[in-house]
Amino acid sequence: MYSHTKQIKTAGAAPAVAKGALILLHGRGGTAANIIGIANELDVDGFAIYAPQATNNSWYPLSFLAPDAQNQPALDSALEMVDETVKQALADGIPVHKIYFLGFSQGACLTLEYITRHAQPFGGAVAFTGGLIGERVNLDNYKGDFIGMPVLITTGNPDPHVPLTRVEESVKVLKSMDAAVTLKVYNGRTHSISQEEIELANSTIFI
Repeated sequence: MYSHTKQIKTAGAAPAVAKGALILLHGRGGTAANIIGIANELDVDGFAIYAPQATNNSWYPLSFLAPDAQNQPALDSALEMVDETVKQALADGIPVHKIYFLGFSQGACLTLEYITRHAQPFGGAVAFTGGLIGERVNLDNYKGDFIGMPVLITTGNPDPHVPLTRVEESVKVLKSMDAAVTLKVYNGRTHSISQEEIELANSTIFI
């Protein structure tokens, strides 16, 4: 559970001819193979798809709101795995501004944590139900400038795993680093991805 072996599933276009790359991060209990299926509903025809697989299907052991030390060393290993996936896309010839991210739940938290620690104008990011990781948001962890990069964050209210207060706090941090954030809150929505959220991702990020 505590260190992730590099295992990345790929799908979609061959990187040499791809229009972009989409890095997909599955949720707790999910798999890379599961989340690759979501690409079929997104406007990412012609993209190379990369989906790293978490060891034992979990990126870190406890809630994303636990003290950082309690999620280590799994959390650092998970962030390193995302970084290795980004480096793989770059090595495959896909430029930074054409690399996109999408995560659900635990994967959405990991998506936001990774991009905010490495803020730069990637293509865009989608966090379906997630927020920045830690007992408290530690601004010392975050550096860089998104330079207007689009980010979509969606969540239910209430959500059993992700409090709206943390989502809103995360939005403020990203906006302060010049991300163009769209936040959509669905009252009473279950902990899942709705068709409306897929369509919102297509109209705000994959355009």
